[in-house]
This record gives sequence, C-alpha cells and structure tokens, in this order.
Amino acid sequence: MKVEQLDERRLREVALTPDEYSAIVDQLKRAPNEVELGMLGVLWSEHCSYKSSKALLRRLPSSGASVLQGPGENAGAVNIGEGWAAVFKIESHNHPSAIEPYQGAATGVGGIIRDVIAMGARPIALLDSLRFGPLPASRHHVDGVVAGIGGYGNCIGIPTVAGEIYFEDCYAQNPLVNAMCVGLVPVHRLMRARAEGTGNSLLLVGADTGRDGIHGASFASVELDENSSQRRPAVQVGNPFLEKCLLEACMDLAHTDAVVAIQDLGAAGLTSSVAECAGRVRGAGARIDVSLVPRREKGMTPYHVMLSESQERMLVVVQRGREAEVESIFQAWDLTSAVIGEVTDDGCLTVVDGGREVAQLPVALLTDGAPLRRLVGVAPAQRPALDLDELAPLVDPGAALLRLLASPNLSSRRGIFRRYDHMVGDSTVVPPGGDAAVLRIKGTRLGLAMTTDCNSRYCHLDPNLGAQLAVAEAARNIVATGAQPLAVTDCLNFANPDRPEVYWELEETIAGLAQACRVLELPIVSGNVSLYNESSGESAIYPTPVIGMIGLLEDYGRRLEAGLRSEGDFVLLVGSSHNDLGGSEYLKVEHGRIAGRPPALDLTRERAVHKLMLAAAGGGLLRSAHDCSDGGMLVALAECCLLGGIGVRCPPVQSEGPVRTDAAFFGESPSRFIVSVPSRAMPEMQTLARRHHVEVTMLGLAGGDVIEFEGQFRVSLAEMRQAWEGTVT
Repeated sequence: MKVEQLDERRLREVALTPDEYSAIVDQLKRAPNEVELGMLGVLWSEHCSYKSSKALLRRLPSSGASVLQGPGENAGAVNIGEGWAAVFKIESHNHPSAIEPYQGAATGVGGIIRDVIAMGARPIALLDSLRFGPLPASRHHVDGVVAGIGGYGNCIGIPTVAGEIYFEDCYAQNPLVNAMCVGLVPVHRLMRARAEGTGNSLLLVGADTGRDGIHGASFASVELDENSSQRRPAVQVGNPFLEKCLLEACMDLAHTDAVVAIQDLGAAGLTSSVAECAGRVRGAGARIDVSLVPRREKGMTPYHVMLSESQERMLVVVQRGREAEVESIFQAWDLTSAVIGEVTDDGCLTVVDGGREVAQLPVALLTDGAPLRRLVGVAPAQRPALDLDELAPLVDPGAALLRLLASPNLSSRRGIFRRYDHMVGDSTVVPPGGDAAVLRIKGTRLGLAMTTDCNSRYCHLDPNLGAQLAVAEAARNIVATGAQPLAVTDCLNFANPDRPEVYWELEETIAGLAQACRVLELPIVSGNVSLYNESSGESAIYPTPVIGMIGLLEDYGRRLEAGLRSEGDFVLLVGSSHNDLGGSEYLKVEHGRIAGRPPALDLTRERAVHKLMLAAAGGGLLRSAHDCSDGGMLVALAECCLLGGIGVRCPPVQSEGPVRTDAAFFGESPSRFIVSVPSRAMPEMQTLARRHHVEVTMLGLAGGDVIEFEGQFRVSLAEMRQAWEGTVT
C-alpha cells in the first residue's frame, strides 16, 4: 500500500524516522491520523520503547531468591523479610533539567515517587546522581537542580538521604539528573499495573490535564541543539503538595479490594499509562473518552489530552460498580477524579471525544511494535595511555592531599545535602555524608541501606571495566554500613547511539554490568536508559551507568558509619593496594591528565573482601568502616578523620617494593576499606582475615587532631576541613 510520506520536520517532531512511519502504515494498512501519529510517536520514542537498547538489556541478570518483581513494571521489588518488600527504581530527567533546571529536577523526583506509589508502596527515601560541567560556569544548573530536588522532596515529606555529584567538562551542555526512590509495602499488598477485567473502569485522579509536557518523551529521545530552549513547554511543572495528597490517597486504597491496578502518568501521559496497563494482559484493550478528562485549559484537543505529561496524575483500574467507593477516598483528600473509560477485550486502544472516534490503535502496536534498531558498535580510538615512569615523583603528600580534598569531585557535599530534609519521617539512622544511608524499618530491627554510584571517568577509559567497578563500589558502599547488598536498579546515560563508538560503549557497559552482577549475585530489578545526551553532534557525555543499590541489615543497631569513633583504636587497611593511578582524581588534579586504564578488578577477590567485612561487622569487631574509592587510601583516611573529628598517627608508607608512594597514597585500587578496630578485637580480626584470604595492613592509631605519616607529612584536621568544605556550597 502506497501512502504519501510525511515531511521530515513533522516526523522529527514526533521522533519517528521515515522507515518507522512506513512500518506503521504497513501494520495499520492505512495512514495514521494526527492523534494516532502523536500516540505512536511518543510510545515509539527511544525514551519509551528502548528500541536501541532492549536487545542488549536482556543480557542483564534479573532473578534471585529475594526478587518479587523484576523489570517490566513501574518499579522493582525484593523481599526483605518480616512480611515487607522494598520497592525501588532510578530514572533520568536529563533533557528537561538542561533546559529548565528547577522544574526538570523537581518533576523527575515527582515521577519516580509515583512509580513507587503505583506498586502500592509508601516512599520512604529519595536519592540522586548528578553530573554537571565545571564550576563556576555550571552554577546556574547546579543551584536550579539542587533547589528542585530539595523543593519537591522537602514539600512532600520524603527524605533525600544519599546521592553523588561530579563535575566534568563533558557534562557542560548535558547535565545528568538521575533520581531514585525507595518504598516499603507489605508483601501481600504489592500491586502490578495490569488492566485486568473486561468492563472494569479506568479512573483518572490528580491534577487537571494541561498542555505542559507535550512531546516530553520525544524531546528526551533526540540530541539537544541550539533550538532546544524553545522546547521549554515540553518540561512539566510540578506541584509537590498535590502529590502528597495523591500519595496518601493511594495508601488509603490499600484498605479496599476495589482497586485492580494503579499506573503512573509519566512520559507519554495518558497514552502510555493506558497502553502499558492493557499491554501487560493478553488480549486486553481500553476505550477512553477524552471529553471526560478534567482539564485546566480551554481549547485542548484530543491530541493535547492524550500526549500531555501534566504531573501528579495516576490511572486507577477499578472494579466495575465500585467506582463511587474509590472516588470517595479521593474526595476525602480533595482530589479531582473522573471515570474516563473502561477495559475492553478487543486488544485495541480506542479514543473517542464524546461520540466521535478520534483514534484506534492495536495495543501491541503501541507497546511492542517499534522496530528494534540493529546498530553496530565500533571501538573508538584507543584512550590515552599512561606510563607511570613519566610521572613526576610525589614530593609533598600532605600538600597533594589538601589539593585533592579541595577538588570539586572529592570535596564535602554538605553544601548540597544540607538543602535537603534527610530526617523527615524519623527513620534515617545513617544520614548523608558517608558511604550509604541507612533507614530503620519501623516496628522491626531491620535496616535498609541505599546508595548511588558511578565513576564515569573509568567508563570513558574502559566502559566494560568501568561498569564492573561501578557495581563493585556501590556494593562496597552498602557493605561499609554492615549491610548485605541485595539488588540493583540502574540508569544508563549515554550519548547518541547512532554513532558506532557510542553504541559500542553501550554494549560494553551492559556486558560489564552483567558480569559484575552475576559474580556478586546482585539482580537488576528495574532501571532506565537515557540516550542522546549530547549537543548537536558535539559535547558527548562520558558513558555514565549509574548504579542504585539497596542492602539489608538484620539489626540496624549494629550499623557502621565512616567516621573514626574512639581514640586508641587501630586503623586498618582491608584489601591490597596496587599501582592503580589510571583515571584517578590524583592524576587529573596533580598532573592534569585523564589517561590510562582504570584500576584492575578481581570480582572473586571483591566477594572475599565483602564476606570478611560482613563477618567482622556481624561479630562486633569494627567500630567504623569506609570504602576506599575516589582519591585513594589517603583521601579515604582523611574523610574518616574529618567525619569522626579524630586524627590518626601512622608509620611511614614504604616507598620500596612494587607499589609506588603516589599509588600507595592516592591510587584507587578497588576492594579496599579503611576500618577502625578496638585493640581487644585485633586477634579475632586477624584470624578472620586469614580465613577469608584477605590482606589487612595496620595503618596507625586513632587519636589527636592531625593525620601524620612519620617522616613524610603532617596535616591538621583544621587544614583539611578548610580545604574540604570550601568548594561545593
């Protein structure tokens, strides 16, 4: 069948290619009308269909003994015991935040919260992962994004408890804003967004529908260019106070069995929420009357209503005949709700406007019809090599330490997280500033640890190894609190996959994630892919696979924190050091280079170190624990001292042997922790280390107000604090 091709401008507006349009025509046996074209455009966009990454994502492990829900729902869920499930997911809101930092970040937080609510869970914590260009040029984006995260989370009453922030040139035009939410639900109340039951009603609740956010999903599926600022209307506007009412109303729905499913209205709005709910049930369809959708603007067409991404809206599938029961709950929270349609059994999404049909599309075409893109990856030119013998020797470790502590990528994040309320809800027992946050599960002794992590510089130098290191470091963050790592959610941020070298990075990253998660027995239960993070073919971001992870403490009273706690304790380095300066912060700050291969990672050794640490923590041998990561051993030791307000005195680091002095102090070898141990526990700690075949090295004794390595350097805590706290505010 020959149908006239649309012009490229119109196709680009709906993020479709000429070939995709032809595929639509072939499957429909006709040309789509304007409403249908918009619906297909948003659901076939990269943001919604994952057409460039879906085949690769199947390689990731997603099952495990504790997994209750893996990928494919609004969020993942794992069993944490005592009848509770933890529900969690991370997502990106990068393009909107580049154009409108405050609202882009705020609505990213609002959207991820609704994903957790849709599973029947009460959100208990927020986390973030942020990337910006260098300061001070990026100050506008930094301040806007941080204000947006804090503004939304603080208003809705969910603590922001952990996160990370990095500054690199490659993010100057393409900042990354990833938001993660963790929630709790009794296992028997865990919900799935499935439109089951022919004749059941579709009820829309929350904010009235406006024109904001139209083509937001399409906007997130193309590169930014000089005209991107004109897409500001594609950025949604949030209302956290309304979402708070929506949250509490959805929690009240747990007291009735009239609700079949709940689905967030996020990217692609009503189109995606209805299609995805129906698409999870074989043969199911839906009929919607857009004239019944409450609106806040006059003159809105069916096209506007179906594509609007107005925030704070949920779709609820209600048993037929029990609509009034559910609507009364929403009325109690002063929320607008309306029955807008019903579940059908014809496998089609039919849209009417009063008595006039305006669209009819097969659900399968909307949700699974986008042709998968078969791209070819090609390895880029080899990254700059590193010859350690060419580096100038380390002369003054103390001065280098102060410069590293003042680096924007290593300095204190207190200036960021002090803008967030991390104690609301009265569950936070390990606050921001350490390795991972810990929240207590009220009514139990259980503690839930959580973190986000990724060193994108490693991923730039070697995406496969960099991805493995991101998983390993996130796991160490969890282990440092005394918790057992449980499961992962990931947010894969990349540039334009149409470029072979970027697609190769995506392939290698996913291979690395799969390998690390299998060895460490960590299922990936949810996630997000964000592509096209570059500007006009230039300024491509580093591969940035952000890892969100949760872990479980059987008794939160036995949690560990990073700061030294008692003078006279032995301070130990757990794990082995090597000449790992490739991609390090030391190499960048002291030598102005980003080069070499990232630190080598032995995943079997990583597991052994985790087991030792958990055994030592469970046995009450440790007073504190801190992961060695960015900046190496000496920066980690300084952070332990600064967080605890206690210094440490050490014998000199030996410059002879296989490990160089600069690498011993600042190399970023993985699988290492700084721990403090009371003297009485040292014999048992040494026995445990031998049993697990892990090297443990005595660094020194906690005490005083300086870090001193005898004969090498001496720096006061006051000097370190001045450098550490003065950069990111």
